[in-house]
Amino acid sequence: MKLNELSLTEAQKGLREKKYSAQELVNSCLERIKLVDPKLKSFITVCEEKAQQEAKDADGYLKEGIDNKPLLGIPFSIKDNFCTKGIKTTASSNILKDYIPPYNATVVERLKDAGAIIIGKTNMDAWAHGSSTETSDFFTTHNPWDLSKLPGGSSGGSAASIAADEVIGSIGSETAGSIRQPSSWCGTVGFKPTYGRVSRYGVIAMGSSVDSPGPITKTVTDAATILGIIAGADGRDATASSKKVENYLDNLDKPIKNLKIGYSEKYFQAANKEVAEKVKESLRILEKLGTKIKEIKLFDPQYAIAVYTILQRSEVSSNLGRYDGIRYGQDRTYFGEEAKRRIMLGTYCLSAGYYDAYYLKAQKVRTIICQDFQKAFREVDLVIGPTSPSTALPLGSSKNHPMFGEVADVLVEPSTIAGLPGLNINCGFSGEGMPIGMQIIGPQFSEGLILNAGYLFEQATPELKVKPKI
Repeated sequence: MKLNELSLTEAQKGLREKKYSAQELVNSCLERIKLVDPKLKSFITVCEEKAQQEAKDADGYLKEGIDNKPLLGIPFSIKDNFCTKGIKTTASSNILKDYIPPYNATVVERLKDAGAIIIGKTNMDAWAHGSSTETSDFFTTHNPWDLSKLPGGSSGGSAASIAADEVIGSIGSETAGSIRQPSSWCGTVGFKPTYGRVSRYGVIAMGSSVDSPGPITKTVTDAATILGIIAGADGRDATASSKKVENYLDNLDKPIKNLKIGYSEKYFQAANKEVAEKVKESLRILEKLGTKIKEIKLFDPQYAIAVYTILQRSEVSSNLGRYDGIRYGQDRTYFGEEAKRRIMLGTYCLSAGYYDAYYLKAQKVRTIICQDFQKAFREVDLVIGPTSPSTALPLGSSKNHPMFGEVADVLVEPSTIAGLPGLNINCGFSGEGMPIGMQIIGPQFSEGLILNAGYLFEQATPELKVKPKI
């Protein structure tokens, strides 16, 4: 196995046992990027010299036996809407194409404090508006499993960089599926935490009441490790929870006997037959592990589309108002077509005479969706369903489809609107050989339980741990 193909857990162990150096690990990832990224297009920026210098520094720390940096020497990719001091941060938009932040986002700061090496910034839908990376102002990322297919989005570059073994760990952000959906299409583990579990400080805002940073990884253990490092209170973000962060690694292998798992037929009906069948098979695997499977009732996920569209567009129109060229960025003509559409719809929903009819009504329905999940979690501990209605779609699928993102994210939008945590894990492959994602949703701050269930499913299905051939 090449070093770039290691999981985070394997890389940590090898570095500490001095089987290889951080420089060798970083160079292996850089070589992989040079080999496959011209076809894949995961990265907007690659920090080759900076990463090599930091790897050299990490080797010095490793030689000294420093053990308080759990990610020491580990190469990461970061979605390009996270501010990175001294490294270009564009949000895949021409408005910010030359922006170099003077500070780090809290997530980036915590990763670096833990010893992580930022190897580059990944492509995304511009301003995170989309589920394909086709709205990027620069280029479209391709799916490592089939270069003629989309990787999903908006964290498509991050998911592709993990699936293609260009890095060891990655960070994405989710507003309505932007971690889980590309993870489903690329066959990676993607974890969207409870809203407020991870600080949003330094993340270029899209939907402020929904945005949630989280890890995209090769294994559930890796996701648990990273989440434990980036989660927690932050004095610079009033929405970051002060609730104590669990050690998510402690109970990963705890037996899940008698765990009650619910599923809603409404979610399976919204997915294509092949996807629905694979997720149903996964439920049977979990049942064999000792869980109790129960059908529950949840609102049709289609209702979330209208709610999310109104709320998200409204917040977009507010958040993008600062990039009008007066203080930041270029003038408004530099906005892409998708951004303009969202700004116009959001401004309309917030305008006098329409606020009550649209925005206020959407907030009320959002509360009803939250209550629907609360009712479900009185019956079961976790809810499982398909992550995406389909496997990865062909390049060009989002063109001329203004609601492409909402339709692609329909199965993850309800839980996102409710601020719930959710994990995507690969549960099989389609007849075309494309990954199929299963999501595990839990009540707020049930990250540990979700990771526990995901880990045991992963251990029970080692045959799914295959890699794409690029």
